[in-house]
Amino acid sequence: MSEPSRSFLSQQATQAWQGCCEGWAVLRRKGPGKITFWFIALVIGIAAGFAALFFRKGINLLQATLYGTEDVQFLHSFISGLEWYWIIVIPTLGGLATGLILHRFTSDARARSVADVIVGSALKDGRVETRAGLASAAASLVTLGTGGSSGREGPVVHLAGVLSTWVTNRINADGITGRDLLGCAVAAAVSASFNAPIAGALFALEVVLRHFAIHAFAPIVIASVAGTVINRIEFGGVTEFKLPTTGELQFYIELPAFLMLGLTCGIVAVALMKSIFWAEDLGNHIQDRTRLPRWMRPMVAGAMLGVIALWFPHIIGVGYETTSLALTGELVLHEAIVFAVLKVLAVTITLGGRMGGGVFSPSLMVGALVGLAFGLIATGIFPDVSGSVSLYALAGMGAVAAAVLGAPISTTLIVFELTGDWQTGLAVMVAVSMSTAIASRVVDHSFFLTQIERRGIHLAAGPQAYLLAMFTAAKVMRTDAHPRAADPERCWELIGEGTYIDGAATLEAAMPMFEQSGVPFLPVVTLTADAAPPELLGALFHVDALRAYNRALAATAAEEHS
Repeated sequence: MSEPSRSFLSQQATQAWQGCCEGWAVLRRKGPGKITFWFIALVIGIAAGFAALFFRKGINLLQATLYGTEDVQFLHSFISGLEWYWIIVIPTLGGLATGLILHRFTSDARARSVADVIVGSALKDGRVETRAGLASAAASLVTLGTGGSSGREGPVVHLAGVLSTWVTNRINADGITGRDLLGCAVAAAVSASFNAPIAGALFALEVVLRHFAIHAFAPIVIASVAGTVINRIEFGGVTEFKLPTTGELQFYIELPAFLMLGLTCGIVAVALMKSIFWAEDLGNHIQDRTRLPRWMRPMVAGAMLGVIALWFPHIIGVGYETTSLALTGELVLHEAIVFAVLKVLAVTITLGGRMGGGVFSPSLMVGALVGLAFGLIATGIFPDVSGSVSLYALAGMGAVAAAVLGAPISTTLIVFELTGDWQTGLAVMVAVSMSTAIASRVVDHSFFLTQIERRGIHLAAGPQAYLLAMFTAAKVMRTDAHPRAADPERCWELIGEGTYIDGAATLEAAMPMFEQSGVPFLPVVTLTADAAPPELLGALFHVDALRAYNRALAATAAEEHS
């Protein structure tokens, strides 16, 4: 090759490299453009899809290794033939491993899940905890692999959030971009977990982002499709559950029965959620009274599950085998009722014992069992005007899950995509609408939002309630260097009267103080642990707090309507 040709190629290569470096610098400084963002959404979708796939395969491998079964889809049937001590020992040791992981790598020995992803979207610019998230994924993998009675979607969603957080931090993305990338990761994870691309995209919008902004729709759909492709490469285009025949609905005549089923499922969903919260509070009380080490709490829960599984192995694991039996009508009435009650008990023990996992798969199983029981009774009383019991099980599955998740749209679609039965939409929608209407009046809209509310974060009420918690007094205050700073003497007078606020406190605490005191500003101080007097940092003016709040509301409204 001649020298001029080499020189030309060298120049082109140099220019290309410089262009890449400049593009990366712009990406980190200003964030991605639309086309670049879609490409990043695709990459995140692929990564989250593989994460969900490996998580599922890991659970299957662990279950197959520990329980010695070749087909984990029929785990509970195989467990029935094991020696009794293995049925107790395996979940007990799994709980011990889970407790040690969470004790070592999290601050509160609590597994992260969907609720933490929602908080990350609303309050942390689309970021979630990385270290605690990875530990939670590992702990939940052990929990589900050793027989914990929960679901895999919660840890998978948070694991996807960890991946998006890493990318968000690398490109220095702003809050809107960070939330959109988080939505992409969640959509891909849900799609890859359940082979449900439509529902995965809507779940991210409905549950995590909690809005349907058009600017977020395209990248989330791209990521959701990518996650589904990952699933179908491994498992094919098959649905998660198989129904024997398409349900036949006696239109108009049978609709009141599905309204009653929705009412029943709403009550059951509330009972499931309240039981988990009660078990969490009871576990905390017992742990405090007995001084039980926090790493032993999951082990105790695992032992309790093992004892129950001696007689009822159906509670072990995710429970897809039992769900399939319910959807195909292969259980009798008393089995459906007993299994539903025991599954609620098992989920309560698992999550109350802080073993990790999610609530979506258990709610599907409970819903299918409740629907089957209702259907068996309804078709027995009115055999001439009733459809198949499988239709009632399908509607019940969607109704309980929708009420627990607070996601009627995406849950309805997930039920359709899990079963491949699109002919029974009316029955499912009627049951789902009734159940969500009932449950949302008793809890804070959903299981996740109630979890968050119990932590003192008011996301359920909307942005007007939680945006104040995003700003600390130190962030909004005026210092002495400000041209319109507060008078220092007046600040110390207010401090002497007890009217002041800690710099680490949020505007959520400051606004009631303004209303009660009627002062135009509050001194901002640093409180010390000893008896030393507080250090004056500046002053938080009422007008500045209102201005910050209004700007945050305007930004949120602009994002949701863009």
